[in-house]
Amino acid sequence: MAFSAASISNTSRTLSTPSTTFSQLNNKISPSHFSSSLSLSPRSSPLRRGFVSQWGRMESLRGHVSSSVKAVLVDESKEKFKLLKGDMWSVHKFGGTCVGSSERIKNVADIILKDSSEGKLVVVSAMSKVTDMMYDLINKAQSRDDSYLSAVDAVFEKHRLTAMDLIDGDDLASFLSRLHHDINNLKAMLRAIYIAGHATESFSDFVVGHGELWTAQMLSYVVRKNGLDCEWMDTREVLIVNPSGSNQVDPDFVESEKRLEEWFSRHPSKTIVATGFIASTPQNIPTTLKRDGSDFSAAIVGALLRARQVTIWTDVDGVYSADPRKVSEAVILRTLSYQEAWEMSYFGANVLHPRTILPVMRYDIPIMIRNIFNLSAPGTMICRPAENEDSHKLESPVKGFATIDNVALVNVEGTGMAGVPGTASAIFGAVKDVGANVIMISQASSEHSVCFAVPEKEVTAVAEALKSRFHEALNAGRLSQVAVIRNCSILAAVGQKMASTPGVSATLFNALAKANINVRAIAQGCSEYNITVVIKREDCIRALRAVHSRFYLSKTTIAMGIIGPGLIGATLLDQLRDQAAFLKEDFNIDLRVMGITGSRTMLLSDVEIDLSKWRELVKDKGEVADLEKFTQHVHGNNFIPNTVLVDCTADSSVASCYHDWLRRGIHVITPNKKANSGPLDQYSKLRALQRQSYTHYFYEATVGAGLPIISTLRGLLETGDKILRIEGIFSGTLSYIFNNFIGTRAFSDVVTEAKQAGYTEPDPRDDLSGTDVARKVIILARESGLKLELSDIPVQSLVPQPLRASASVEEYMQRLPQFDSEMARERQEAEDAGDVLRYVGVVDAVSEEGRVELRRYKKDHPFAQLSGSDNIIAFTTTRYKEQPLIVRGPGAGAQVTAGGIFSDILRLASYLGAPS
Repeated sequence: MAFSAASISNTSRTLSTPSTTFSQLNNKISPSHFSSSLSLSPRSSPLRRGFVSQWGRMESLRGHVSSSVKAVLVDESKEKFKLLKGDMWSVHKFGGTCVGSSERIKNVADIILKDSSEGKLVVVSAMSKVTDMMYDLINKAQSRDDSYLSAVDAVFEKHRLTAMDLIDGDDLASFLSRLHHDINNLKAMLRAIYIAGHATESFSDFVVGHGELWTAQMLSYVVRKNGLDCEWMDTREVLIVNPSGSNQVDPDFVESEKRLEEWFSRHPSKTIVATGFIASTPQNIPTTLKRDGSDFSAAIVGALLRARQVTIWTDVDGVYSADPRKVSEAVILRTLSYQEAWEMSYFGANVLHPRTILPVMRYDIPIMIRNIFNLSAPGTMICRPAENEDSHKLESPVKGFATIDNVALVNVEGTGMAGVPGTASAIFGAVKDVGANVIMISQASSEHSVCFAVPEKEVTAVAEALKSRFHEALNAGRLSQVAVIRNCSILAAVGQKMASTPGVSATLFNALAKANINVRAIAQGCSEYNITVVIKREDCIRALRAVHSRFYLSKTTIAMGIIGPGLIGATLLDQLRDQAAFLKEDFNIDLRVMGITGSRTMLLSDVEIDLSKWRELVKDKGEVADLEKFTQHVHGNNFIPNTVLVDCTADSSVASCYHDWLRRGIHVITPNKKANSGPLDQYSKLRALQRQSYTHYFYEATVGAGLPIISTLRGLLETGDKILRIEGIFSGTLSYIFNNFIGTRAFSDVVTEAKQAGYTEPDPRDDLSGTDVARKVIILARESGLKLELSDIPVQSLVPQPLRASASVEEYMQRLPQFDSEMARERQEAEDAGDVLRYVGVVDAVSEEGRVELRRYKKDHPFAQLSGSDNIIAFTTTRYKEQPLIVRGPGAGAQVTAGGIFSDILRLASYLGAPS
């Protein structure tokens, strides 16, 4: 019984083999046998004189194409045609997902039809999953698994159904006839592999290439069906490659160019659909272009045609600045240089393989990466940067970040290495001998150690080879160790502008330090196109987010944690909600609330909280409050450059955390007076830490709510003025009470009115005791340089002595009228003297003391002119001695207090680099 592989065919082109017996196949199925038995014969094609004559009139081509390759003149008597090259050609490549179904193939045809280029060459992959199916056929046949026959039938059925949905009439009959023929030949070849139990690489390459052949044929029929002249090309007739080891091939451009011109002389067309992935050796043995082969095919034919552009159609919008699955903030890069693209690709980014870029780079042909499923996306262009590109353009010098996981470090060190020629050669010679791939190298300038990274699966063999190679040196002590550090990842920052931008490394390592990530090894080439660091594998994603945010997010992107969503905190959250979009758009200030916590419940989010429904989220998704967990969560978002905690409480236990927060690099903003008015030594430590670090602590709202009291005082001191006296009405509540304590009104009635209007604390004694005013006085005194404790401030309480220990607020309010006569007498005495009563705080810097008391002022005094709940503060200084500097305005209420806090947040943003 004889097996014939004669008529192994791809459409009208035939691959013929002489008859061969099964026993011969069983003895040896070899590439040499296959190459001697396969020959590629050209397909005859009708001539299209109109098209050629039209192109023959073209007068000019791209300037850099040499005259020897502008056109191939052929003998017209032999009815051959010349191939013109240059900008009239555009090349498109469609991957397997782009042609994965009949509907998608129709979409591809639409894109081809809409391309207005004079010449179009379209490279296609096999339909989605087909290449895997073809490899599976080979594996099953080699394993003598009879199911390979049903698997072949599944491949046939997939393409038959697709063809029936796309084409009809004679075209359908022709394609199905060829498909039947190819499938029968495949079955015969797989039967031979089944018997031999082995498939050579040549046989495998020939089998798996059929998917591209069928896709190209079907697409060419669809294009022609839509009225466009179109031919399909089996690139095994054109692309000639030489194996180069390491599972790669090198194109033979001279021979390929010659064969392309010969092919075109027989099949001239404005539109050509070519097979991707497959090619031939110089001996006409079918082969493949290995990894990313279809992309490589497109780049090669683009270079052969000197095309205007090569467009790679895929299922993503372009090249991202980082893996979007790991970094939600990753952005699409509009342009990449050739060097940037291959650097990112080398480090694992989803970009073209470096070898794909080389052919088009020779002729400065740009590569465009587009998403076939989102035609509105502009995509990413890989090209040579324009020389006149604005060097001052505000963009990151780092284009992208990529990572390689599952690597290990090998460190060879010893004093005997220093100054010994050939040591590095011996090290990497040993690595080469075990076939390991060195990903990066770092050597100390002292030559004391050489460190390099290899895939973790190869590190054991590498370490053993090195120990064997340097056995004597290790025993003699010239080398101290061959150490292996496992569980590592490589992070690379890539960007052509890094070479001309100072401080890139500093910014990168600062971002890693802020994220508390240790760098184990560093490498940077003299081209400065990339900086490579080795880190722990578990730190990889955190590191990637941290460095990406530092280069891509605004300097004023701030992660915020709001503590105390009560009246003031809730008002602040609503103000943030209303202003966030405006601040981001107009001032590049990006405020992101990542957590909200009260005393019982907290809400944490890995992305910024939607402030339009924060109340509902706290209720529905809140968890038990834990201040340390809350702090760690907000600060742990290392992809955001800055962290601020906003304490809207009056809680001393929260205030006690400020020092630790500042020490950890967390900015603090608060209206809480407890920290600055607490024990002097704690206050001093807090301010000392603030001055020594680059962490900010703002507390404007502790004294004047929304009034600029602290900033005014600091401005005076920082410009050299000297404070003599600060005097003011610091309580909006007490301002309201004494502004309305006039005529014959009882003091208790005014207090009741203020409580009902919401001006007082729930317990009015908290206001009337004067303690709150005393805290403000001590804060201003300390800001002025006085070293006073709260206990040093004498305070005149307005709470009658018998009522200070009342059991409840209700009892206090009921008994307060009993003491109205005393306050009425004070008011009457003041009125008789032409004065008014005001409750004030005083800082006397000259005598270094402070006090809180009820005082009289003439009716023409600024303090007597207040209305409502306004506050007023007078600064008497050496500059403002005769006429004090007055600050006046609303000093109470949730809106103004929250506004004061918000003002501090924006002040923080300005310190961090927001535009003025």
